Amino acid sequence: MAAGSKKVIIAALLGNGAIAVTKFVAAFITGSSAMFSEGIHSVVDTGNQVLLLHGLKRAKKPADERFPFGHGKEIYFWSFVVAILLFAIGAGVSMYEGVHRILHPAPIQNPAVNYIVLGLAMIFEGAAWYFAYTEFSRAKGKWGVIEAVQRGKDPSMFVVLFEDSAAMLGLIVAFVAIWLGDVTGNLIFDGAASVIIGLILGGTAVWLAYETKGLLIGESANKQVVDGIRNIVRSCPEVDHVNEVLTMHMGPDFILANVSVGFAGNIPADDVEATVAKLDRTIKQSFPEVKRVFVEAESRNRSNLAERSGVDTIASRNEDTT
Repeated sequence: MAAGSKKVIIAALLGNGAIAVTKFVAAFITGSSAMFSEGIHSVVDTGNQVLLLHGLKRAKKPADERFPFGHGKEIYFWSFVVAILLFAIGAGVSMYEGVHRILHPAPIQNPAVNYIVLGLAMIFEGAAWYFAYTEFSRAKGKWGVIEAVQRGKDPSMFVVLFEDSAAMLGLIVAFVAIWLGDVTGNLIFDGAASVIIGLILGGTAVWLAYETKGLLIGESANKQVVDGIRNIVRSCPEVDHVNEVLTMHMGPDFILANVSVGFAGNIPADDVEATVAKLDRTIKQSFPEVKRVFVEAESRNRSNLAERSGVDTIASRNEDTT
């Protein structure tokens, strides 16, 4: 999924960069507040794409002594930063500009320039949105859009889609506001459009921050992965019972799995070691995104006691064999 994410981000970066320059030129010529807000929007989106590319690059760094599980969570951090910047800069500046223009309205010069720029921006932004949605649809599979965002572990994919969707809504608002102001002569529409664009950016930023927060803190793998690991362990004849399966995404394609099991009675120590190695191999073959597997040998009673006391006792651990 990372390759698809990178293509989407680069396409959005090139498109937003060109559109931002065009919008600012139009805002300078016409004096439109809505067009200026749209220019700010495109600049913020361009900066966000640079940060996402930086996050993808940082996430590929190999594990080291300080970060033994790698740097995969870098993409989660930078996606969260994108949400903050979208809210603080994009929404903040747009709403400030809108309120200022409402309090101090000014006529728009040469509105035809705005129509041309907005029309071209809709074409370019629409193409970027379609590309992002196509990659997102391919990645989400049978899930619905909302479900895919909630379950997805690669935030760079839906961050770009959210930004492009917000950009399209902003362009529509700006176009309608400029047209209404041109037709009615009411200068309030231009400032009001900036406020609405700011609210769109703010709402998008809040949703992005909410969705990336769980991944940044440490979200578990999807239920089908957890259930699949549990079924693999249960099917092992040397295992008497499974106490719990704990997982965490260390990156979009890196899952850490910790399994607490109770082995069959009187099983030799050598067989325990062989069983752990077999479980490690089978889980990784069934779910390639599971990179590290730890197995705890623990009785059912002891596991329940550990849950009540908040303490886990590790009796056996299998290190990564890859």
